[in-house]
Parts: sequence; C-alpha cells; structure tokens
Amino acid sequence: MASAATNRSRVQEPSKTQDDHSDCLTKQPGSINQDVESRPCDVTTDLNYFKVNEDDHPHVPDYSHDIRGNEFLYALDTNGFQIVKHASKERDFINDEQIKRICYPEIEELLGTVVFIFNHTVRRGTVDSHIGCKPLAFRGPIYRVHIDQSYTAGPKRVSHHLPDEAPALFKGRYQIINVWRPIKTILKDPLGVAEAGSVEDSGLVSIKLIYQDKEGETSSLGKTPQHNPDEEGETFSVRASLNHRWYYLYKQTPEEVLLIKCFDSKTDGRARRVPHTAFVNEEHEDKPERESIEIRALVFHPDDSV
Repeated sequence: MASAATNRSRVQEPSKTQDDHSDCLTKQPGSINQDVESRPCDVTTDLNYFKVNEDDHPHVPDYSHDIRGNEFLYALDTNGFQIVKHASKERDFINDEQIKRICYPEIEELLGTVVFIFNHTVRRGTVDSHIGCKPLAFRGPIYRVHIDQSYTAGPKRVSHHLPDEAPALFKGRYQIINVWRPIKTILKDPLGVAEAGSVEDSGLVSIKLIYQDKEGETSSLGKTPQHNPDEEGETFSVRASLNHRWYYLYKQTPEEVLLIKCFDSKTDGRARRVPHTAFVNEEHEDKPERESIEIRALVFHPDDSV
C-alpha cells in the first residue's frame, strides 16, 4: 500500500475567497436544488496524498471549493466530474440484490448509450438489518487522494467484464464513470474532487491492486466472469501539488448525484480522469456518520470512434 502525506487543504466555490461560513444558509438562483441551503461554504482540511518518503514531500496547502449554486458550470468532459439531479426509488440501500434490481437500471438510463455496471459499494457504519439478524457492516469513507483505475487498468476492465464484446467495443470511445449518491444529506466526511485539468499526469502514481475471488455481476450486457484470486488491477495514487483545484458540494442530498470520471479512452484534450477523496469538515465532525453509495459503470459510445 502506498504511504500517505497529509496536506492542509481548503475546499471552496471558485468565486468565493473568504473563509466565512456565517451566511451559508441563504439560497442562490441557479442551484440544482433550490431547497438546499446554497451559499458556498468553503472548507480548509487535510488531504492524504501519495508520499515517496519522509524527506521528500513538502507541506502543501490544499483548498476545497463549495460549488453550491454553480453546479451547472462543471461537466464530465471539461472538469472530470458533474452534478446531476436524479432521484432513486431505492431508499434503504441495504440489500445488494434489491440495489441491483432497482438502482442498476436507473443508472443505466441516467448514463444512456451502452452501459455495463460492474459493481457498487455502500459506505457507512454498522446499521440495523431490520430483519432480526445481527447488524450489517459496511465500508467507510476513503481518506486518500486516488483514481480508481489507471490508464492501463481502464481497457482491462472492458476485456475482463466483456471478453466477447471487447474487440467491437474498443473501436469506439469507452469510459469508466462512478455514480456517487448520498443516502442521507451529507455534512460529515463529504467527497471532494480535484478538477482534471489541474492534475498533471506526472503527478499520478500507479499502484498495483490484487483482487480477491468473487462472484460475477449481472447487467443488461450479460454476466461477468469471476476474478481470479491472483489477478492484478491498477489504481492511481496522486502526488500533492499547489496547482490542484478541489471542489465539493455542501450539504449534498440523495437527489444530487456526483458523476466521477475514472477513465476515458479519448486523448483529444477532454478530461480523462479526476482524483477524489473523502475529507474532514471540522465544523461537522459531531454529525452522524456519512452514508453513501457509489455505482461503477463502463460507458460505451460506439458512434464516437477512436
């Protein structure tokens, strides 16, 4: 596992330069959700970056900008992330099979074109299962700046999940997009994203990932093969830089979905990937644990040839 360097950071909306949260409760026109308190609430926080060794990593201040009221300014191809308004019929997000049955078709329709959802992760603390059994344990937030797939791992995802269709799919544009949704409105441990254009490829560090064997998933394109226990994947860790521009959505609601581009086969100047991480907002550390779900999808554009 890569070591981490902690750097003091600030997360804010681009046009807001003050660190004053006193008037965060007013509403702004143009917000994707007019019912949410929408005055930008910038946060200074610590972000965990890749660290080479104890002597070769400076202390770097990072800033996370609240985009509340300006959500429409950010798009997948220009910034690597996007906020979209989207409600799910699922409310509990406890039963995996129910999530697949209800949420997967919803996300396939949201992302459009040809979509293959290969997994999902629910992140929250231990919850009551409501069926008289012992509580269910879920994964918690990841406090490390990362990208889920490296440039090498992106194509391998296609070959692994869709081996028969891969030769034809590789002829068009393909992407890996994470669809990140709060289960309840988030105050504690929000998710920050670093604008794609502010992060140079030279700052990305490839990290090997070893999969455990697990059952294949099912989607509209078919059933995936199982992972071999010794199969390797690859993620990106990220070196700290003063050039990084960090953003988040204050009080993000379940109807405000964050699209995160982890990979894009296009190399024509459009955003190819976006680093992301959970971060601590000290103002809300006493609030309930964050609850969220991320659904990961391969998205194909057969009409957009490589």
